[in-house]
Amino acid sequence: MVIIKRILIFFLAAAIAASFVSCGEKKSSNEYAVKDDLLKSANADPGHSRVFYEIFVGSFSDSDGDGIGDLRGIINRMDHLNDGDPDSGRSLGVGGIWLTPIFKSSSYHKYDVTDYYTVDPSFGDEADLKELIDLCHERDVLVIIDLPINHTGKFNEWYSNFVVAHRQGDTASEFYDFYSWYDGDRESAPAGRNFGQVSGTNHYYECNFDGDMPELNFDSEAVRKAVFDVAAYYIELGVDGFRFDAAKYVYFGDNARSLEFWKEYIGKLRGLKPDIYTVAEVWDSDGVTDIYYQATNCFDFTSSQASGIISETAQKGDANRYTAYVENYVNTVAGIREGALITPFITNHDMDRAAGFLTVASGCMQMAANLYILGPGTPFIYYGEELGMRGSRGGANTDANRRLAMLWGDGDTVADPKGSTYPASSQAETTAAEQAADASSLYTHYKRLIMARNANPEIFLGEYKALTIPDSKVGGFTASYNGSTVIVIHNPTASKKQVDLSALGLSASVLRTVIGAEDALLEGNVLTIGGQTSVILK
Repeated sequence: MVIIKRILIFFLAAAIAASFVSCGEKKSSNEYAVKDDLLKSANADPGHSRVFYEIFVGSFSDSDGDGIGDLRGIINRMDHLNDGDPDSGRSLGVGGIWLTPIFKSSSYHKYDVTDYYTVDPSFGDEADLKELIDLCHERDVLVIIDLPINHTGKFNEWYSNFVVAHRQGDTASEFYDFYSWYDGDRESAPAGRNFGQVSGTNHYYECNFDGDMPELNFDSEAVRKAVFDVAAYYIELGVDGFRFDAAKYVYFGDNARSLEFWKEYIGKLRGLKPDIYTVAEVWDSDGVTDIYYQATNCFDFTSSQASGIISETAQKGDANRYTAYVENYVNTVAGIREGALITPFITNHDMDRAAGFLTVASGCMQMAANLYILGPGTPFIYYGEELGMRGSRGGANTDANRRLAMLWGDGDTVADPKGSTYPASSQAETTAAEQAADASSLYTHYKRLIMARNANPEIFLGEYKALTIPDSKVGGFTASYNGSTVIVIHNPTASKKQVDLSALGLSASVLRTVIGAEDALLEGNVLTIGGQTSVILK
């Protein structure tokens, strides 16, 4: 018999050890001990299956007192993210970070790049970026940076040269066709797209996202070379890869031509760095996103937001439906490109924060985290998600409300971005400092999840097989790798359930991890699992 009580206190000490009873015999074990033998035998780089953490740089941590988050602030906060000791239990334990754009820009969000070769002064300088990369690599943390190349800012020198070339009618200039444009009046503009007038001319530049974001013309070889050179520069600096913004828009409304570009572009980048990690934003249905998997991994938008399948399942939904979806999608992307991985997440900087629709008090936030972190692929956590931070567009209809200052609780001077209107009274009640000292906090829950995932590499290296558990919303999967199999079971409901593993053709002798609102019991091959709880069995 195995009994594991509801324990959320494990890692207030430097090392985390667990005890369990198996088949009547008491054994000593660390449920978070990483199986190095499996990792070393992996044919694929397991680094691409690690848990990533998105940092909206300007809102994360301020090192110089100006209210704006910066690279030095991230350096100072690395112990929150990963302290370099996977056994310490003192940090979140993420294996990668995604930095939103760090380039010089006139906006707070930096998606309208003025100069791709200069770190925005409000964030620091290139030396700070290099120091952060080196620190991350010392701690086995990958660094990817957001590279928005569908469009630039209007203050970019490329755009200035484009305007001059059009005013002078200099069709020989390489900048004349650097941006997408047409000759005529607004009424004759190509349907479904937005254009702004090139000042001093009767020409119009494409700007589908914003008038201050002119869109590059990827029919121009000069443009293709320029954006390749930018990526090559940061690869040389040491970044591990890129997140590509607005990937389906490089040829607006033409997925085939957009895909052709990304296959060529990322193919060339892999020539520079064979193990480069890339992930694209293709905000669409799976059918469209799948197209781009031929070139790169893509975020799984079907899983995200209040309407996504993670949220739906976490709110006492059917875990069988969720695991069946995951199995199908894992197999789909694997059939598109060798080495392709799913990229699940709940929210990012363009979405209302998860704790607003998956509340911590209800346990739904914790259950959602269980579902996507204890699973295959490369899960992405949005900064502050681990604290239950809230933020939504609201009546002001501003994305700034989704990108609010991280709640450190220790005097950090980072401030909410310009234009935010989200009331402080609606924000999460506890800070990182408070949650780090609280064994029952959401932050502690996330730490346990990541440690449990890392300790069971079959979950992200192995063959994923969804279980069908009849007459129950309890669901799960098996993951097998190099002769080792783990079983993960989720109970998103509010009540205790029993699962007869024998009826599923399975057997288990060890209950390695229990994480959630209640307890679990393994008697022979019968698992009793409490509500809003997940387990890992061996």
